[in-house]
Order: sequence, then C-alpha cells, then structure tokens
Amino acid sequence: MNPPSPAAAPPRPRFWWVGTIAGAVLGAVLLVAVWAKAVDPAAFAELIRSERLDLLLAAPAVALIALVLEAGLGLALLLGLRRSWVLGPAALLVAFFVFLNGRAWWLAAHGLRDESSCGCFGNLVQRTPAQAFWQDLLLLVPPLLLAFLGRDRQAPRFPALRTAAVAIVTVAVALFAWKAPELPLDNLATRLRPGVKVDELCAGSGKQTVCLNTVASGLDAGDHLVVIADVADPALGPAVEALNGMSRHPSGPKVWLLSAATPEQVSAFRWTQGPAFEVVEAPPELLRPLYRRLPRAFRVKDGRVTETYSGLPPLSQRAAGLSPFPKPS
Repeated sequence: MNPPSPAAAPPRPRFWWVGTIAGAVLGAVLLVAVWAKAVDPAAFAELIRSERLDLLLAAPAVALIALVLEAGLGLALLLGLRRSWVLGPAALLVAFFVFLNGRAWWLAAHGLRDESSCGCFGNLVQRTPAQAFWQDLLLLVPPLLLAFLGRDRQAPRFPALRTAAVAIVTVAVALFAWKAPELPLDNLATRLRPGVKVDELCAGSGKQTVCLNTVASGLDAGDHLVVIADVADPALGPAVEALNGMSRHPSGPKVWLLSAATPEQVSAFRWTQGPAFEVVEAPPELLRPLYRRLPRAFRVKDGRVTETYSGLPPLSQRAAGLSPFPKPS
C-alpha cells in the first residue's frame, strides 16, 4: 500500500506576482526616501516646520515618527507583506506625500513659495515643486495600486519572522536617525562632496537658477578654501583671525565665507570682525543642501571640490585654539 501523498500547496491567487513585485518596488522607493531623510534628520525637521506639520508635537519628534512609519511600511512591502495593516497605512502615506507636493507646486505657481522643493527624498535630490509632484506621483501611485492585486488572504496576518524583521528595522532606523548628526556622513547626506563641480551646485529652475560659481564668482579657476557659516554665530569670531592669516598667505588658497545671513548681519560682521577674506551672501535655498550643521568648509581647485571638512578648516581651527581638529567629511 502506497503512503498518502502530501497535500498540494494551494494555488496562488491570480496576479500574485504582479502585486508582490509592485509592493516590493513601492517598498524600495520608501526605503530610499527614508535613507535620504534619516542621514540629515535636522533638515527633515526643518521641512516639517515649513509645512506646519508640528502642531501637536515638536518637529524633531514628528520627523522621527514619520521615519519609523515609512521604514516599517517600506520593509514590510519589500518582504511581501500585503495585508490590510500594511497597505492601508501605505495608501494614506502615499496620498499624504502627493497632497504635500501638490500643495507646494500650487503655492510656488502662485508666487507664495520659492521654487526649491525637498519632497520625500530629502535634500539629496534637487527638484522643483512641479517635478517633485509628478515624479512622486509616478513613483508611488502605480505600484501602490498594483500592490492590491493578487493578495493571498489565506496567508498569516502577522508572519512571525517577517513581522519581527519589520519591528527590528524600525527600531534601528529610529536609533540611526537619532545618532546620525554625530556620524561622519556629511558627504553622503549633502550635495557637497569631493569630485562635484561648483557649477553643478545650484538651486531654483529656469531663469531663477542660481549656482555656487555665480554667487562666489571666481571659484571656477584657481585654489580656494570656502567656509559656510552663520556670521551671527559668536563661536565664529575666534576663527576670523586664523582665516585672515590664511587669506593673506601668498601661496595659500583664496578664502571665502558664504552665509545665508541678511545684508545687515553681514555688514555688522564686517564692521565688528574685520575679515580680510571674501564674505558673500548666498540664498539659503542654495546653501542648505550643502551642510548638516554649521560651519562646514571645503576646498575647491579649478572649479571642482577636492576636500570637505565637518567644521572649520584645520589651519583655522589650530590657530583659533579649537579642538578637536576637523577631519575630511
């Protein structure tokens, strides 16, 4: 007598593969967006303030909650979890992203907001509000709709291993975002990194485009040391003498200080500190994607960034008696 054959696995629902792949694509997009914002949570908190989403909680807390939610949903979809407890919140999250980008586009089109836009990919991607709206619409909505196809309603609602993985990763994302400002991630978290050309560091679009080499005319040729700082910061004062010495050195680089301060603040800085180097006002939309915290310095040779520093450049730190010396970021 032959032993009974094992029961055949039930067939998968129609379009199961379509829904699973679409869900994984949506999950991957959400996780990329989480990375772009988690490496610079302060910038994400600034976006939350600008969108007035910090009505109930402080902006950093809202940013952390949003990152945890987005990371959890993204990994769940990437692991093939397409139950209602995943797809429902994912649909609300996508709808909220599209609404925010649509509102930003409308405000910019009516002159109520500048043409810079952050969107769901943080400061790493330069997009106008219109580009952010259409790109996010195409990246998020089609895979979300397709993810509802072919769901296996007989599968466990909370698969143990995959649910545990989602919980672990969400905790890890929260810890990473909390510690990210202290980690040497400036070159990953900003658009300013060795190898980039200064004429590629721009903000705005069309006739409103402004680039670093137009704000600081002369960076396209020669050797330069650029410091991005807040001229109203009292901690900058001790370094001015060192920067003055560097700027007067006959064989040293030309020294620049870029600031998003007001003309009145720049004038007060020149009057009280007596800088011997170039002090240039720059639009905050241009400078903000170039740093996580101020000051930040970088070296430019013939229009290309060669080194970046978290903080003041090493020579000015040493002369000002500050420690520890910054390292290339």
